[in-house]
Amino acid sequence: MSLPEVVSRDEWLAARKRILVREKELTRQRDQLSADRRRLPMMKIEKEYFFQSPEGRVRLLDLFEGRRQLIVYHFMFAPDWDEGCPSCTATADEISEGLLDHLNIRGTTLAFVSRAPLAKLERLRNRKGWAIPWYSSFGTDFNYDFHVTLDESVAPIEYNFRTRSEHEAAGSAYYIMGRQPIEEHGHSCFLRDGDRVFHTYSMYARGCETLGGSYYYLDMTALGRQEEWEEPKGRAVDPRTASPDFSA
Repeated sequence: MSLPEVVSRDEWLAARKRILVREKELTRQRDQLSADRRRLPMMKIEKEYFFQSPEGRVRLLDLFEGRRQLIVYHFMFAPDWDEGCPSCTATADEISEGLLDHLNIRGTTLAFVSRAPLAKLERLRNRKGWAIPWYSSFGTDFNYDFHVTLDESVAPIEYNFRTRSEHEAAGSAYYIMGRQPIEEHGHSCFLRDGDRVFHTYSMYARGCETLGGSYYYLDMTALGRQEEWEEPKGRAVDPRTASPDFSA
């Protein structure tokens, strides 16, 4: 097994500082990227989507649970599967109740949506002890419209904002290969203004790897972390300081 080179403290510190320069540059670039995300225009959701929940049929608006923002994790679980996607299951295992609470305090709801019937989703959620709200889009266009269920008999193939030909040219055709319908994963963000719902952002594939805590989830959204240092200004009525304080 190969291990890092053993050096003196001074040599280690010099090497670490060189990496720190690049880390700081990446942090500044990430802040700028997050600001540019918040500057994205948004699209009004014109179609009426309905989902199945333990409480019965609900609308996309209901998934917000009264909050301003909604992040949907497109959890891969096809109707004919007995279990959810292992990678999506691992992702769900890492989402703590504390993270959900912190998002809620910042006016943001995180929910799962899958095509499998509700009974299958509830069976897995209860077995795993997940607190995340999980809705079934079975029999609806939702997964197809947000390009996480790929079926050319329903709509032209598009995943991660690339068509089939673009994936083939980029060498990423593995995302769209296999027997259709193909299930893929991703996140979609929505903003509510009264009863009007807007789609502000979606990301797919390896982009989802950046999520590792409440701040990264909030960085995807139109309102961001709602802290005073963020650009553009004016996205929060009562901006918070840059300290990671999630008290209500």
